[in-house]
Order: sequence, then structure tokens, then C-alpha cells
Amino acid sequence: MNLRKIFLGIAGMMIAFGASAQVENAGGVRKRSERENKTTETGPKVSDRMQGFFETSKTHDADLSYMRQIYRQIDLTKDANTPLYFPEDVIDGQENLFRIILRLVVDGKIPAYEYLDGREVFSDQYKVGVADMLERFGIYAQEANGSTEKNPKFTIEEADVPTGQVLNYYIIEKWEFDRRTNRMKTRVEAICPVLNRSADYGGEAKYPMFWVKFDALRPYLAQQSIFLTDDNNLARYSLDDYFNLGMYDGEIYKTRNLRNLSMAQMFPDEDDLKRAQDSIDNRLRNYGKNLWVPTREEYLAMKEKEEEKAAQLAAGDSIPERTVVSDTDSESEKPSLSSRAKKRSSTKNSASAKKKENKKPKASKAPSSSSSEGNSSAAKSVRRRKR
Repeated sequence: MNLRKIFLGIAGMMIAFGASAQVENAGGVRKRSERENKTTETGPKVSDRMQGFFETSKTHDADLSYMRQIYRQIDLTKDANTPLYFPEDVIDGQENLFRIILRLVVDGKIPAYEYLDGREVFSDQYKVGVADMLERFGIYAQEANGSTEKNPKFTIEEADVPTGQVLNYYIIEKWEFDRRTNRMKTRVEAICPVLNRSADYGGEAKYPMFWVKFDALRPYLAQQSIFLTDDNNLARYSLDDYFNLGMYDGEIYKTRNLRNLSMAQMFPDEDDLKRAQDSIDNRLRNYGKNLWVPTREEYLAMKEKEEEKAAQLAAGDSIPERTVVSDTDSESEKPSLSSRAKKRSSTKNSASAKKKENKKPKASKAPSSSSSEGNSSAAKSVRRRKR
């Protein structure tokens, strides 16, 4: 009986030890899987609610009186666009724009669409396959854990990201005038990174990679802070603010047209091209101002300024001169009046002078020497008669 009890006790202890070992192994597997998931999912997390907050509601066509689609090229070598290029490497969690876009596309968080050169269609039919895109542009990547054929996942080493070759971006702007609010609205619709590589026959060539919709990118850009100048290193803005406030410097390389021609094709001469780009920019920025109707007071003030300016140009004194009054008046320098003010002052002085002359008593004419005595006697006789 004692041996049996001892045997049963030993067996119970072995079973308990095995169960605890299984629990520990299960806990270790769970912790390892959680750690792997944390390492594969990098960057800030965005919830569906946050994504919906950054989505721009499309204006109904019935509320629009004007709409134009503009293609701009952002050159990262310009000082105003350097916040999109730096930092080249990841520093304290800070990434440049291309690293953010490529990471989100590779992780499958945002879709990418084919670059169709002016015929962009953001639908499922034109979505870009991540594996094909990486192979096409020679970006080395490895399959990540949990990758499947339907949902492929890749990991790219930092040294393999061609961030130094992305020196340009193409963006699509939409300018819409909403007649409900009487305002011109500008928004960025899509962004396309452009690789700058050496061409086959020398020189450099540009290779547009893919389009990503700006609304899908905004929640991630809002969490990336940047500073704009070297004089102030305080990161006061985000990448989302950078695009929404129009802080970038981009030239128009194309507008949506029926023939699908670029600006360079429509205006081969460089001077004509520059004039056309400036004309389109000025028209877009002044479209809302041209529809503004001033009040009566504002119109009269503008009219008076125009008349004064025209009078100054006609008189040749566009810059008002200052005249010095003589010392006898014991006055300092006084500004000279404009021609309009001089005219008013002269007419005012002439009118006051006429009034003084009318009020001034008339002086009696001096009698001549020959008739002075006769006139005086006649006057005396008349007075005597009245008495």
C-alpha cells in the first residue's frame, strides 16, 4: 500500500509538471507571435474613425460652377520642397514622404494605382500588384510572416529603399468653385513618386511609379511633423498641413484636356511655356476675386484712388514732394498737395475771396479837382431840402 501511494504521488507530480510546462510553452509562443506582429507592423496605427475624419466629401456637380484639374511637378531640389526629402534615413521615428508611401503600400494599408499619363482611373481594375511593382523598379524585398498569395506581405531593409532616387513628385490638384459658398476650393487628389535614374543612352530619365490617393494618405501624414526652414527647427506643421496649406512649389506640367497633351507638347518654346503656366496660375488664383462685387463705399474709394493716381501720372509727380515754407511764417515743412487737392483748395480760396469782396463796403470815387466844389455844394443843398 505504501509503494502504491508513493507511485501515485510521483505520477501526479509528473502530470502537474508536464501541464505547467505546456502552459509556459504556450505563453512563450503567444508572446513570440505578439512580438513578431509588433515588428512587422511599423508606423502609427489608424482606426476607421480616424480615416473617415480625413476623407474629403465630394462636392456635387450641381453645386459647382467651375472645375479644373491640374498636374504639377514638385522638384525636391527647390528649397520650398526639401521637407519632403529629408530626413533620408529614419531618425527618431521620423521618415520622409517616400518611405511613408512605400511602407504603407507594401504593408497593404493603402492601395496603389497605375500611372496612365493623364488617364488616371482610381478603381480596382487599375490597382498595382505590390510584387510586380517591386520587381519592375528593382527594389529588393523579402516575404514577411503571414504572407499569402491573396494578401502578400513584404519587408524591405532600410538600405534597399531608393529614397535618394525619388527627386520628384507628381500631384493632381482639383480647383472647384462652389456656388453655395462662393469660394474657390483647392485640394490635392493624388500623389505619384517619380524615380530619377540614368537612361539607357546616357542622361537621366524619370520613371513615375504609381498613384496613391491623398485622402487615404492623410491620417499618416498628419502624424509626421516637419520644420520648414533652417532658421527655425521647431516642427510646427505636419505633412498634411504642408499639402493642404499649399506650402509646396510646383510648376504645371499638364492640364486635363481633350487631346491629352502635356504643356511641353502644346508650347514647345520655353518662353511660351512659361507664359502659359503663369497665365493658368493667375487665372485660377484670381477666379474667385473676379466674381467679388464691392460695396458702393468700396467702389467710390477705389475710383478716387484711381483718379488720384492718374492725375499724379499726368502731372509727372508720382512721388509726392515736400516743400519748405518760409521762415517768416515760423512753420516747418509741409507736404505738397496733389493736383486734385490743389484744384479743390484753389476753388475753395477763390470762393472765399469772392465772399469777402461782396461783404467789403464799396469805396466812394474821389471827385476831380474841377467838379469837387460843385458836387459838395449839391450834396449840401439836397440835405438842406430834406430837413
